[in-house]
Amino acid sequence: MNIITQPHNIERPIVATIGMFDGVHLGHRSLIAYVRQIACQRGMDTGVITFATHPREVLHPETIMPLLTDYNERMAHLADTGIDNAIVLNFNSELSQLSAYQFISLLHDLYHVRVLCIGYDHRFGHNRSEGFADYCRHGKEIGVEIIEAKPYIIEEGTISSSAVRRALKANDIATANAMLGYNYTIKGKVVNGHKIGRTIGFPTANITPGDPHKLLPAKGVYAIKATLANGDTYGGMLNIGQRPTITGDETISVEANLFDFSGDLYGHDIAIEFVAFLRHETRFGSLEELKCALQHDASEARKVLTGI
Repeated sequence: MNIITQPHNIERPIVATIGMFDGVHLGHRSLIAYVRQIACQRGMDTGVITFATHPREVLHPETIMPLLTDYNERMAHLADTGIDNAIVLNFNSELSQLSAYQFISLLHDLYHVRVLCIGYDHRFGHNRSEGFADYCRHGKEIGVEIIEAKPYIIEEGTISSSAVRRALKANDIATANAMLGYNYTIKGKVVNGHKIGRTIGFPTANITPGDPHKLLPAKGVYAIKATLANGDTYGGMLNIGQRPTITGDETISVEANLFDFSGDLYGHDIAIEFVAFLRHETRFGSLEELKCALQHDASEARKVLTGI
């Protein structure tokens, strides 16, 4: 996949689609598959028009947009779809002021886009004030055919990045993973912690997420798969929360216990895949009660991870 960050001479006409593609979920993949189908029929190349950062960071800088994928993850997932080109635009105040007509003209003139396939609910242009009929009218004048794709629906419902975020915020890892088509993953670095877990037989890796904009699932205990920097993979369980039995402060921690692992992880990178939600975070009356709960959590996590 070619990652295009500056206008340059693109020789072959492109069938493209547009969006942030946060998560590159099954809905995105269905849309991209449709783009590839059209391109194959017409002998054109394929492309996705996306943005280096989320447009909301420019339009609403006072809010933090929680993301499902950072830039590198997004590019890797897009490459997996078989798309030819990822055209990455810098969404700034100047770009945000373009009308839909001006934006379609930009894609036509600078990136050789000749067919633009739009998701069923996607809107663009200044204030997003126009709709699909307007895009078709503009495209006909400019020389870009506009096609609208249908929504991608699974048993869990219509797929969107917002729906995945809602599921993660509700501890519904099963639905989030079903919509994504892969296990939701966070990456970070292992840092020093309180080291209390090892005193009750459950040493933990305390993880600082690498991207402050990355969405953390809701507080609770999860079955996970952990991949270390050397590629080794371990099953485990992870707690996101405030450790009410131990500290009870307002700090959110991310602590993983890796099954059958021994060694020093401090300072190392780690990737965590969320496989299943086990239980909500609970305040226990003593460390002994916490230990019993963790033993049960570990048993349940192992069952989930082995498919029992």
